Amino acid sequence: MTRTSGTAGGSPEARGARTYGGEARGAQTYGGGAPAKVRAAADTEVPTAATEARAEEPTEERSKQRTTVRASDVSAAPPVLGPRALNRATLERQHLLRRSAALTATQAVGHLVGLQAQNVKPPYYALAARLEGFRPEDLSEAMADRAVVRIVTLRSTIHTHTADDALSLRPLVQAARNRELNAFRKGLVGVDLERLAVISRELVEAEPRTMGQLREALLAQWPDADPFALSVAARCGLPLVQVTPRGLWGRSGQVALTTAEHWLGRPAEPTPAPDATVLRYLAAYGPASVKDMQTWAGLTRLREAFERLRPRLVTFRDEKGVELFDLPDAPRPDADTPAPPRFLPEFDNLLLAHSDRSRLVPAGLKGRTWAGNQAYRALLVDGFLAGVWRQDGNVLTIEPFGTLTKAQRGEVVGEAERMLSVMSGDGPSYDVRFGTVTG
Repeated sequence: MTRTSGTAGGSPEARGARTYGGEARGAQTYGGGAPAKVRAAADTEVPTAATEARAEEPTEERSKQRTTVRASDVSAAPPVLGPRALNRATLERQHLLRRSAALTATQAVGHLVGLQAQNVKPPYYALAARLEGFRPEDLSEAMADRAVVRIVTLRSTIHTHTADDALSLRPLVQAARNRELNAFRKGLVGVDLERLAVISRELVEAEPRTMGQLREALLAQWPDADPFALSVAARCGLPLVQVTPRGLWGRSGQVALTTAEHWLGRPAEPTPAPDATVLRYLAAYGPASVKDMQTWAGLTRLREAFERLRPRLVTFRDEKGVELFDLPDAPRPDADTPAPPRFLPEFDNLLLAHSDRSRLVPAGLKGRTWAGNQAYRALLVDGFLAGVWRQDGNVLTIEPFGTLTKAQRGEVVGEAERMLSVMSGDGPSYDVRFGTVTG
């Protein structure tokens, strides 16, 4: 049972078959199932009939809400897509307009080209927002079976990736890891980086090591080097994964590392051309500019790959005149397509995947999901950032940035109740409160 109240207290939160031009990743659908049955608060109106009706729309009706463009179409002036049109296109590909009832947790991780996992819980909440019938155990079991892993890739941050992507994306972003290491060169004077990589690999493949253990062993070889720089050199030079039980749902464990090749039992792929990843990025985050993808990946000089792919792509412009690329058969729903509320975790890639984030973040709300070094969990209403939230024990606190209508408030509470039911199963009762989320 979930209760709803208007004030908040408590402490701060602790710190596809189709890929629209990419490779097949498993069966995929855009239809959603019935919402989880959770008892609503007596004083809260939770309108679910309209949402269920939209999920039951015939395919031919939904098809009327698409902007169809063929790669062979020639136009002197590419169509202009405003923020709402871009918003709906991206949310549809993210399964945030209608949750997928067909994708498994592993397939969804692949379709989204990874889930930001700087903290342990965000990948679980990210999938709960996108998959119908998701259970936290689904991702946890995939991680225990080594079908997915936690590894540093995009933007030099930890991501949950499929095993295949861990072995292919890491080589793709290795050049960025090499550039990252340049900032630590002063602490690595006299250090043979190739030898460091060999020694580090031998150590972590003999047995998983914590970063502290690895640093101590490397200091024995290079006592005059900066200890932190040595650990950065090992992390940048090798594809290190966090071994389980770290990352498993309901489990705890310190960060212990080994190489992706050792953990997965097969070698990494040669450094690939970025073309296939461009297509997958557009399938999950498009339409997008070259700069958008560079921001998402933490890479530079991707223009050449987009130009090679141009004959296979369609182009648009945003309202600022920036050229946007897309896959011809990717969904582009009508800008007025309803977008239900969604609760996203901190660091969700949806909010980090574009240089221009106006498709998701209104101009007046830039930076509102951050306070110092703390990132808040994001609430979307009508597809756009509309607030933040936190969970302390059995209390879920929501802080809207503006006034919600009675209908929006009811839908937000309904989505909160669903999320709590998914993430807690038959756990305790929860309070859903509207108040202030403090850092």
